[in-house]
Amino acid sequence: MTEKGKSHGRLLIGATAKPRELIEDRPALARAWTARIITLFPQVFPGVLGASLTGKALDEGLWQLDTVDLRPFGIGKHRNVDDTPAGGGAGMVLRADVMGAAIDRAAQGTPEDRADWPLIYLSPRGRPFDQAMAQRFGWARGLTLICGRFEGLDQRVIDHYGIEEVSMGDFVMTGGEIAAQALIDATVRLLPGVLGNEASAQEESFASGLLEHPQYTRPAEWRGHAIPTVLMSGHHGKIAEWRREQSKELTKERRPDLWQAVCCDKLNQDEN
Repeated sequence: MTEKGKSHGRLLIGATAKPRELIEDRPALARAWTARIITLFPQVFPGVLGASLTGKALDEGLWQLDTVDLRPFGIGKHRNVDDTPAGGGAGMVLRADVMGAAIDRAAQGTPEDRADWPLIYLSPRGRPFDQAMAQRFGWARGLTLICGRFEGLDQRVIDHYGIEEVSMGDFVMTGGEIAAQALIDATVRLLPGVLGNEASAQEESFASGLLEHPQYTRPAEWRGHAIPTVLMSGHHGKIAEWRREQSKELTKERRPDLWQAVCCDKLNQDEN
């Protein structure tokens, strides 16, 4: 049995950002949301992104993944990509000339408007990643992610390209590859057709600014713990009200920062 061919109407004719060793069986698609990653370790992609719903969506061409290997842009016989910090100090810093060349290569075929194609450096000093940011990235045509290593990236590159710095939390990792996969996963699942049930994305945590309400399923009783009676009542209005109240209480208890933001938004809406 032969595999069903993909429509050639969406094929993108042109050069790709890198040799596509990991995704040779997936043709470049026009109009598909694209994640382009500059990394020293292209072999770790797609990683977890190749599994579950994101992997299925990747296979179906709902989005596509490009990796740009930083090493070939390195300097000298050993393709060095880093050097010692100016002014002294521990560790190494990614070179401006090396990263600049990689960014220029990754920019080929992408829109100049950063709203349409954000350029992001994953950094612990960046703005915290959140659901609103994932939605913004999903509305773009694609994005380019720079995976940091060592002590970071030469500041001149960030300034020259106007790179947006994004943090996945107040902690430090050995590199940006895992963070990149987390950011891509959170964004891709919001793309049309990926989840299948669009209501899922609207009802989950942070969609309304609140944490998600508790979830239950069968059996009705487990080790002496029963599903709340209201959820078994069949009264959709009461169920919706219970879920809203649970979301509010959980948010107030666990994320007072989010609760304050929700209250401020409501106050502003009432004033307007």
